[in-house]
Amino acid sequence: MMNKKVLIVDDDPRNIFALKLTLKSRGYQVESSMNAQLAFQILKDSEIDIILMDMMMPEMDGYEAVKIIRNTPAVSRIPIIAVTAQAMPEDRQKCLDAGAQDYVSKPIDVDQLITAIEKLL
Repeated sequence: MMNKKVLIVDDDPRNIFALKLTLKSRGYQVESSMNAQLAFQILKDSEIDIILMDMMMPEMDGYEAVKIIRNTPAVSRIPIIAVTAQAMPEDRQKCLDAGAQDYVSKPIDVDQLITAIEKLL
C-alpha cells in the first residue's frame, strides 16, 4: 500500500486539493492534472498506480480520456476510478463501459473512495 501513486484528473482545484489531503494522509503519493492532455503527459512520465478520473471536464471529458488510456498499451492496465457528480445507475454503467474499473459519486465519500482504491491496487 505504501508509496502507491495516484493520479487525480479533475478540472476543479478544490476537488484536487481535498483529495490530495485525504490521500496523502493515507500514505499515497499524489500527482494531479486539471485536464486530460496533461494527464496523458503525466502518465507517460511517471509510474502511476491508479487514476481518479473526473468524468465531467471541459474540452475532453473523462469518458473520452478513459477510452484513450485504455487504447494506449503502455498505460492501458492502470486501474481507473471514475469520479462524477452524476449518480444515476446508467451513469455508473456508462463509466464502466468506457473502461473504468469502479465509480464514486461526488460529493466523495472518503471511506468509499479508499475502499475502491485498495480493492484495485
